[in-house]
Amino acid sequence: MFDFMQIRSELRALADPVKARVLSHFFKTGPGEYGEGDRFLGVVVPKIRKIVKSHRHASMGTVLKLLRSPYHEERLTALLILVEKYKQGDPLEKRAIFDLYLGNTPHINNWDLVDTTAQHIVGNQVYETRSSVLETLAASESLWERRIAMLSTYYHIRRGESGEALQIARLLLHDKHDLIHKAVGWMLREVGKRCSVEAECAFLDKHAAVMPRTMLRYALEGFPENLKRQYMGQQSRQANRQKQGRLRQICR
Repeated sequence: MFDFMQIRSELRALADPVKARVLSHFFKTGPGEYGEGDRFLGVVVPKIRKIVKSHRHASMGTVLKLLRSPYHEERLTALLILVEKYKQGDPLEKRAIFDLYLGNTPHINNWDLVDTTAQHIVGNQVYETRSSVLETLAASESLWERRIAMLSTYYHIRRGESGEALQIARLLLHDKHDLIHKAVGWMLREVGKRCSVEAECAFLDKHAAVMPRTMLRYALEGFPENLKRQYMGQQSRQANRQKQGRLRQICR
């Protein structure tokens, strides 16, 4: 309990109401938006990381209490402490942290919470154990579990392995949410940068025509302009074929 009260006190001492309003807008907390209802103290990430460094040995009870907080920064603090604990843990401790993380995905409910932690816990565990959990997450109704699936593959990508990322990208190819389009496109781009541009191009050769436009644009960042035009052109031609097909049906 002391750790929890101390961490909460330190975060509140750094609270900035003006910054909190900015963050609430930035993370889309309005009615119907993906972060609806989230609350902010207005503490920036570098200051949170300093608190994490001081409290990386906090108890799991403290971490779980922070993770279930209504305040975004308290949940981020909990998740970053979990990352530190995972790095230092033995196999049993790592498994427990992995299980706790996946057992609390309703509280890992914004893109920054996912992006700063998923690869270090879920990605690492999947890499070491060759678990198939990412496919299950990719099929979830939860936006955040689907993003966890995609972002977890960054751990594999950073080690030169593209297979897991390309598999999850295929499963999420027709996802409806913009945050998934961006995540998939980003990881495809990283495949090209860190693993093999040929592997990325092979994926695009097969799927560019039907990928959501945002996903394709993210994947093509850094490509030469002529290749960008080539792949975007595939999508435009596919869109025209679909439009013509709909017109033919209407005219029958």
